[in-house]
Amino acid sequence: MRIRLDPWPVDLQGGQLTLKAFDGTLDDVETPRWAALPARPIPERLKHVFVVDGKRRMESRIFIEDPRGQSGLGGFGAYVVGAVDLCPHGTRHAELLAVKAQRLLAHAPNLLVEPAQLTPRNPHTGQLEYAPAPMQGHDPLAALNTLQQHMLGAEQLLSHSLASRVPVDEADDREWLTALTIQDGTLRGQNLQGAVVGCVKTMETMYLPADRAGLLSELKPGERTPVLRMTYEGGQFTRLIWYVRLCEAAFYQHPMSGVMRLEMFAPDDTDFLPPIVRQVANLSGTLLTRLGSRAHKDPRAPQNLIPTAALEQAMNRSMGSSDLVTRRIRAHIAATFGREAVA
Repeated sequence: MRIRLDPWPVDLQGGQLTLKAFDGTLDDVETPRWAALPARPIPERLKHVFVVDGKRRMESRIFIEDPRGQSGLGGFGAYVVGAVDLCPHGTRHAELLAVKAQRLLAHAPNLLVEPAQLTPRNPHTGQLEYAPAPMQGHDPLAALNTLQQHMLGAEQLLSHSLASRVPVDEADDREWLTALTIQDGTLRGQNLQGAVVGCVKTMETMYLPADRAGLLSELKPGERTPVLRMTYEGGQFTRLIWYVRLCEAAFYQHPMSGVMRLEMFAPDDTDFLPPIVRQVANLSGTLLTRLGSRAHKDPRAPQNLIPTAALEQAMNRSMGSSDLVTRRIRAHIAATFGREAVA
């Protein structure tokens, strides 16, 4: 018998290596030869690497009665998306971009809801403005889901607005990779044709068949697998995916520790691998081994990238103290509706 550790903390639900089976299909799109590919240098023409992430927070669940007497559930919530602008060649300092909290007053559909403005007693703490956002459905998690969808939409727009354009067919292959966006997590939403690569930290599904999965344990730091075209069951989602190793697994860890799945949007042409996607795959090992975190600083190392951790701290500051915001919501409700209740 042999026991090895899942490398991530036990308080993270599911851990890093749950490895459910995949029901879709995989097709070779780069090469039929299944073997490790070496890391390549980062081209000089790549000037910007943007690391994008988002964060959301439910601040209070509420019950709403509108002026017509109709009622339903809702919630106050905040989300923030932002980016870190990096020079992949180390010739300038990193810069935080667009880190500003947005606030929503999620509410059951068909209710008449006005924006909520929470003005503090101390003007230095700023005014909180919650924009009405109708929910899809009436269940208790609808407010959280609404907040999540707004955050993902903002994250998607920011990621693609910063990145170089990816050609959609072979007739339009003159674009150069000058700006790459690394987005934390899997890609969602529509393909907006930006050079956006999703970095999936947690292995929840084993997409590779048994005869190919062994390569993941054999990868050396910086090496990657060939690019594959992945189609979910029913053809609803299609992605170009590959795996990269960021660091060696310790002897007591699962041999796939330190491996990250990367994905980009796939073109409609099933046989076309856009040159920019190949460029991103080639440089991904070199870039991510530089950006990977260290275990003594981050329990989610190395997959939780160093700029991602810095961005998370900035986003938390942008949303403000959860306890303070909750107190302000209670004070706002008491001041605005307390007299009505007494009357």
